[in-house]
Amino acid sequence: MLNQTEKRWIFPEACDPQQVQSLASALTLPRIIADLLVRRGYTEISAAERFLFPKLNTLSDPFLLPDMEKAVWRILKAIDEKEKIVLYGDYDVDGLTSLALLQRILALYQADVQCFLPQRKDEGYGLSLKGVNRCVKEYNPSLLIAIDCGTSSIEEIAQLNEQRVDVVVLDHHECPGELPACVALVNPKRGSDFGYLCSVGIVFKVAHALLKQRPNAEVRLKDYLDLVALGSVADLVPLIEENRLLVQKGLEQLAVSKWQGIRTLAKKAGVKAPWVTADVGFKLGPRLNAAGRLGEAKRALQLLMSESEIEATEFTDALEEENQNRKIIGEDVYQLAEQQVAECFKIANECALVVGGEGWHEGVIGIAASKLMHKYNRPAVVIGFDETGAGKGSCRSIPGFSLVKALRFCGEHLEKSGGHDMAAGLSIRRERFDAFKAAFAAYAKAHISREALTALVIPDAEVYMHELNLQLLEQLEKLGPFGIANISPIFLLKNISPNGQPRVMKEKHLSLEIRQGKHTARAIWFNGAADVLPAAPWDIAFELVRNEYQGRVQPQIQIRALRAAATA
Repeated sequence: MLNQTEKRWIFPEACDPQQVQSLASALTLPRIIADLLVRRGYTEISAAERFLFPKLNTLSDPFLLPDMEKAVWRILKAIDEKEKIVLYGDYDVDGLTSLALLQRILALYQADVQCFLPQRKDEGYGLSLKGVNRCVKEYNPSLLIAIDCGTSSIEEIAQLNEQRVDVVVLDHHECPGELPACVALVNPKRGSDFGYLCSVGIVFKVAHALLKQRPNAEVRLKDYLDLVALGSVADLVPLIEENRLLVQKGLEQLAVSKWQGIRTLAKKAGVKAPWVTADVGFKLGPRLNAAGRLGEAKRALQLLMSESEIEATEFTDALEEENQNRKIIGEDVYQLAEQQVAECFKIANECALVVGGEGWHEGVIGIAASKLMHKYNRPAVVIGFDETGAGKGSCRSIPGFSLVKALRFCGEHLEKSGGHDMAAGLSIRRERFDAFKAAFAAYAKAHISREALTALVIPDAEVYMHELNLQLLEQLEKLGPFGIANISPIFLLKNISPNGQPRVMKEKHLSLEIRQGKHTARAIWFNGAADVLPAAPWDIAFELVRNEYQGRVQPQIQIRALRAAATA
């Protein structure tokens, strides 16, 4: 984290007290929760009630998505005519959960269906020519469904067409000027709605559309919501509108999952109900991703499809080992990237960070880029080069800076790029690295203000320590699930004093007992040991989270930022 002196604290204006009181009275809510609802735009009682208690029967018609009718028609034709169908996916959690969901659904329709995953090192990301050729050679499909890829694969899909393979694309990546010649391109980015969905959300919509077109008593869509929650949270898509509903119900479904692989993985990761997004983002997601980062993602897919506890345990143990290796390799790459930042950059003068090195494993560069971005509050690009000079890069951004536009500006230096505004990937030759670095830095300097480079602390509401009870926590959890575009509220405690010395945990975290007037509470500050604490009293910005220990549930203060108490 940056030192607290490098953070800018911003305090929103007070909400309309009449609106807050109206919601609090009508819905029997604590003042703090009503205040948060008003701040998030839910000023009408009916709208606030729908937000607090979303229902699956409000899901929209899946045929509103672009080309959905064409996709469903082609899939049903393949089922009826006993054609070979191949699901060509990606090796991240969104891709894996999408494959597992659609393969299970199509199997219940008696389809002849197989899954195919490209090999990261040899075939790269998405619909590559190498991957496509191997897929056709192994399975000889007449219908290929590209999932979490394909929107930009003009050449690859043209080659498939020449081989008389029809292609349906289910994807959520940005659309280029020219679209591929496929039977159907179900991508919400082509329309004005559903742009928040990731691939597993789109696949769920396809399953819903199939069920509407051809009812099947064996298909119970609710059973698949746990897969939707896994993929959506891990892919960092906005948890708004239907995404929030699908993830909320999916987290509930995870607690009673039908799938042996998920149950075994959750047990290994120490996750139990009630599930929250952090369980997916920090415990299950990394384990499922580990296989695709370091080796073959096939093992993670096999786990998701496993029906045997013995088999699921074997796959889970293997993923656990790969995840531990991923942590070690990832930390090594991150330290090398940090060293390069220290040697080559004067942070105060920089608007972006671009680093790279030989032998940096492409499976962990995304993690290193994310850490750099969070630490320095700047867009970060981390590139690993192999012995031939071929480089793969991973990019992470800060709010307001589009990686898609930045990489397009630098396109002359790149072999390939793709992704989203906040996370993207690229391919580059070693000899183009310096030119790309300069071009990316120039674009960032022209499009990022100095204010945007200062990390912000924006508390949602001031609270008092005596208000932090279990009732407030339970009401707060109704605003979730929390994630991108529906972030966990940040609260403010003023004039806080420590009770004794903070205790350092695992060499980097702080455990504190804090006091406000007559009231005391425990607080934890992850990665807070690196900061120099100012003289008390303090102002503390924090999240209120659930802490369960020995069967007892308590609200816990999780510090996000700390400063000397404001005198004004």
